[in-house]
Amino acid sequence: VAKKAQDEAQLANARIDLERYTKLAQGNFGPKQQADTQRALVAQLEAQVRADQATIDNTKAILGYTTIRSPLDGRTGIRLVDPGNLVQANGTSGIVVITQIKPIAVVFTLAQQNLRAATSALARGPLEAQAFDSGMTNAIARGHVTVVDNQVDSATGTVKIKAVFPNADLALWPGQFVNIRLTVDILKNVVVAPSAAVQRGPNGAFVYVVKPDDTVEQRQIVTGQQTERFAVIQSGLEPPAKVATTGFARLRDGAKVRVIPMPQAGAEARSETAAPAASPATAAPPRGEGGQGDGERGRRRKQGGGAAGGQ
Repeated sequence: VAKKAQDEAQLANARIDLERYTKLAQGNFGPKQQADTQRALVAQLEAQVRADQATIDNTKAILGYTTIRSPLDGRTGIRLVDPGNLVQANGTSGIVVITQIKPIAVVFTLAQQNLRAATSALARGPLEAQAFDSGMTNAIARGHVTVVDNQVDSATGTVKIKAVFPNADLALWPGQFVNIRLTVDILKNVVVAPSAAVQRGPNGAFVYVVKPDDTVEQRQIVTGQQTERFAVIQSGLEPPAKVATTGFARLRDGAKVRVIPMPQAGAEARSETAAPAASPATAAPPRGEGGQGDGERGRRRKQGGGAAGGQ
C-alpha cells in the first residue's frame, strides 16, 4: 500500500511537469523532445500504479484463503484435522465434510414394469414421493420426483429415480435407508383385498371367501394394480366379503372355520392408499376340522395409489 502511495505521488508530479513542458513546446519555448520524454514517464508511472494495485489485490486474495468458506449450505461432519495440524492447499484428505440436507435428495430404483405408470404420472404434473421407514409403517417425509434415469439397468431390470425432500425437520439423513412410495394414480370406487389373500393357481388368481355359515369357498378373481399390502379386485369379489389371508395349505372348499377378530396391526388411513375399513379377523378351524387362516373384510375402496420401494 505504501509503495502504491509513493508511485501515485510521483505520478501526480510527473503529470504537472508534462503539462508544463507541453505548453512550452507549443509556444516554441522548449524542446518537444522534453515533452515527449515526460509523457513516456507519466505512462510508465501509471503502469507502475496499476501493478501496485494488482499486488495489493493478490495479497488480499491470499489472506482470504486463511478463512475457510463452504461453497454450499449444509451440515458439517466430524472434523478430519485438529487445531494445530498443518494443512496444504493441494491436500486430498480435506478438513471437514459438508453435506447438504435441506433439501435432501433420495435416489431409489423402480421395477421396469412400473416405469410406464411413473412416467405417465410425471407427464401429468409433479409426482409425489413419500419416504417410509424400513418396515413401511411410518411415513417420514414427503417430496417430489425430479429426475428419472434415461435407461434401465439390464442386470437388475430397474431404473433409477431421484426425488427431493424439503427435510425441514431433518427426518431424513444422508446414508439412511428408506422405502419410497410413488402416488402414480388415484383409483375411486374399486374393490380391494389384502395382497396376502390373493393366491395363484392353474386357473389364475383366487381367494378363499369366508361365507356366513363359517365355511370357506375358493373364488376365482381378476386382479388389477397391487401393492405390498392391497390388491385391486377387478372382478370375482364384491363387498362386503371376508377373505382368508393365511393357512392356505389346510383350506379347501367347504372347510369349516372359526373367525377370530384380530387388531388392525399397522393399518393406516391415507388418502393415497385408502385401506379397507373392515375389521381383520382370524379364521381358525374348530377342533377336528381341517382348515384355518386369517381373514379380513374387503369393501369398495374410495381411493388408491401406486407404490414402489427403493433406497
